[in-house]
Amino acid sequence: MRDLFQEELVAINSDISQMAELVGKAINKATESLLFADREIAERVIESDILINDLASVLDERCTTLIAKQQPVAAEIRSILGSMRIATSMERMGDLAAHVAKSARLRYPARAVPDELVETFTTLGHLAEELTQQLSKLVTNPDVTLAQIIQKADDRVDAIHRELFRIVLSPDWQHGVEAAVDVTLLSRYYERFADHAVSIARRIVHVLTGEPYIDTVLH
Repeated sequence: MRDLFQEELVAINSDISQMAELVGKAINKATESLLFADREIAERVIESDILINDLASVLDERCTTLIAKQQPVAAEIRSILGSMRIATSMERMGDLAAHVAKSARLRYPARAVPDELVETFTTLGHLAEELTQQLSKLVTNPDVTLAQIIQKADDRVDAIHRELFRIVLSPDWQHGVEAAVDVTLLSRYYERFADHAVSIARRIVHVLTGEPYIDTVLH
């Protein structure tokens, strides 16, 4: 029975790793659709979100069944519940990637961000993809130091988010209210994407060390 339990834990971890890979691909392609005003890519990102949602549902059911049938001890329960919450955060990261793609689709054939901000959103896209790559590593090989690296990447996203607010509120802004709203929302999507990555990293540290978990993500 314990061998079966361990096999299920490995399978759960594999599902989470797969979700991380899908989320990374989604934010990468969503950014591409945004920067190149590519409606076809945007549609594919939006459609792929269904697969991420389905994986989250399957993982939730698997974890619930495991708890009910295997009667895990305290540390094992913490690990299983952590996996369920990690899957929920990854599902939301997929939703945020889809929101970016929907913004690109909404403004097609125009680009949803002004020319002078293309480089900034390119950086946000790279940082978001980097975060998911780090998460994949963290899920496979849990490590407190790697979790701290994810926190630092989130700090960079937060700094860009604040700078974009300053830009759209500046008297020098010349692109109108609609563009200001687009930029603000898009920046917020990337900022929340990074926040969920940090939330997952903190959850993994909690599972590893038993330290109290504090969630700073506003759902």
